[in-house]
Amino acid sequence: MNAKTKRAPKIALALAGGGPLGAIYEIGAMCALEESLEGLDFTQLDHYVGVSAGGFIVAALANGMTPRELCASFIENDSTPSETFDPSWLMQPAYGEFARRGIMLPGLVLSAIWELAVGRKSLLGALERLGPSLPTGAFSNRQVDTQLARLFSRDGRTNDFRKLKTKLTLVATNLDSAEAAPFGRPGWDHVPISQAVQASSALPGLFPPVEIDDQYYVDGALKKTMHASVALDDGVDLLICLNPLVPFDATAPQVAKVMQRDLPSEKRKIPRIVDGGLPAVLSQTFRSMIHSRMELGMKHYEHSYPDTDIVLIEPDHRDPELYLANTFSYAQRRQLAEHAYQQTRQLLRSRKTGLSAKLARHGISLKHDVLDDPKRHLSAPAKAPTRIGRAIATLQEVMDDLGDVVATSQQRLAR
Repeated sequence: MNAKTKRAPKIALALAGGGPLGAIYEIGAMCALEESLEGLDFTQLDHYVGVSAGGFIVAALANGMTPRELCASFIENDSTPSETFDPSWLMQPAYGEFARRGIMLPGLVLSAIWELAVGRKSLLGALERLGPSLPTGAFSNRQVDTQLARLFSRDGRTNDFRKLKTKLTLVATNLDSAEAAPFGRPGWDHVPISQAVQASSALPGLFPPVEIDDQYYVDGALKKTMHASVALDDGVDLLICLNPLVPFDATAPQVAKVMQRDLPSEKRKIPRIVDGGLPAVLSQTFRSMIHSRMELGMKHYEHSYPDTDIVLIEPDHRDPELYLANTFSYAQRRQLAEHAYQQTRQLLRSRKTGLSAKLARHGISLKHDVLDDPKRHLSAPAKAPTRIGRAIATLQEVMDDLGDVVATSQQRLAR
């Protein structure tokens, strides 16, 4: 037995962004993983990497909060008031930004008029002068820093990267250089964790850039979708990745996946993306762009880090529920978290053969009794599936499992 097999495996977790919907999906999925994997404690991993909404979750996990505690705090709101993170805090208008930009408006208007009248500029050219008066974000994200600082100030937790018992990296993007900023790494670890989460999740247009050390930072997903290489470069044996946003395949048969039976009939099938108008087209475009970039990244990881096993968890491309949900809606969060929980359980069942072999190399096993228990739910119980629905779902799981075995065999032959 060599030295590598004697030591405990190094395991990392990387979570991509996706706005509030992404956080809801990742919490539901993490709860399913937590109860289904034997030999893995998600609060005691070697390295956590988070981008945007994923940064909030990994920061909490690195501070010892379990996925179920995150669900109680973020989804159910049934924890103590000091433990509750109310998403409505993110919907407060950015009054300070509006005021700062408004002060500039009179001077810019006079400049535009001067350019139009004396400088003989075109109307469009004159209007460009007004650009600096436009707010850089519609909503204030200060509460992200304030509330997470409060959450991480409780006993046993810390808002200081340097005091954590594990590695935590929260990636933002420097607005002026477009370079990734790995908060938590040496040279970047003096910034409070809560402020790093705020910077990493500052989606341009929605939230103003966050000023840190005279530099301005925005959402980390502008540079990469996952940023998992931060952990891979440190040398890990197993990397678990969660990506909440995938493009929707409206051409594929939308068969009886786990929660399909609970959808209204009008939501069970989307004939064409264009039928949803501009919001659907933009959503599909955005999802396709970030997912294609992530796929390239995953291929790079597999090629450049052949000694690391990588497990990717993401929604089913054929499932309309997460696609149809409003990305910034909180009203549906319990239903969507339950859906993510059940969908992840189904994914683990469908890939059990390939996953079992991969996870066993690191002392982790699937709890088949847990995965096969139809009574398990994240929150409110769902309706029991019909006999036909169970049969179709079982058949789908067998086909998916067979496909996973074939894909694994092909990868081994390619190596």
